[in-house]
Amino acid sequence: MKKIDVISLPVACTTYQGAVDWVMGKALQNDRAYAVEAANTHGAALCRTNKRFSDAMAKFDLIVPDGTPLVWALNRKLPVEERLVDRVYGPSLMLEALKSEHPEARHFFLGGMQSTLDKLSDKFAKDYPHAQIAGMHSPPFGEWPEGEFDKICDLITTSGANLIWVGLGCPKQEQWIAENKDKLPNGIYFGIGAAFAFHAGEVKQAPTLFQKIGMEWLYRLCMEPKRLWKRYFTYNSLFLYHYIKEELFS
Repeated sequence: MKKIDVISLPVACTTYQGAVDWVMGKALQNDRAYAVEAANTHGAALCRTNKRFSDAMAKFDLIVPDGTPLVWALNRKLPVEERLVDRVYGPSLMLEALKSEHPEARHFFLGGMQSTLDKLSDKFAKDYPHAQIAGMHSPPFGEWPEGEFDKICDLITTSGANLIWVGLGCPKQEQWIAENKDKLPNGIYFGIGAAFAFHAGEVKQAPTLFQKIGMEWLYRLCMEPKRLWKRYFTYNSLFLYHYIKEELFS
């Protein structure tokens, strides 16, 4: 799978189908823990400014272009016939994996409140009755107690899950996956961000038009201004700065 650096983040030039095929192939191998990230401008900029996060992303096996600006950046360096027509949006990648009728796929949801996980379980049981939901766990908020990591590993192993969706928020979920990757049970671990809240119907996703024109951030900012204004102002600006700098001087 071709990868292109976008402000030093190696992003795969892939589609939903390409990503799902890769994931299912690794799940079949079942030889170790693999890490998958759906990256947007926030993650790319954070990678340039936060060493711990950069070190975490270096351990990820597949980074797909979640943000439309990342797709634009990839397409500038791709031949016309190879250019992407869509991003690989994390919440939609989750649905594509659930839709897959691969008999070996067993899903585990890690993160969020128990009420959110219960809504997810009910929704997916209705929408994707063939999907195997092997288990779920809502860890404590804040600092985890001693033994929580071992408990999580035991739950995943006992469930037989091989697709583990981790919704702990960025950058916590990426750092947790990367820093524990060598100790985690075999499987594919996804940093999935707000996907749980979206699919549970607790947070509205941006309309398709906003997503297509790369303005999803503006919609979400309008929905949650107090929580998101600093993040978007800071990291969107940093992404633009580093991207323009590389385009002009590389």
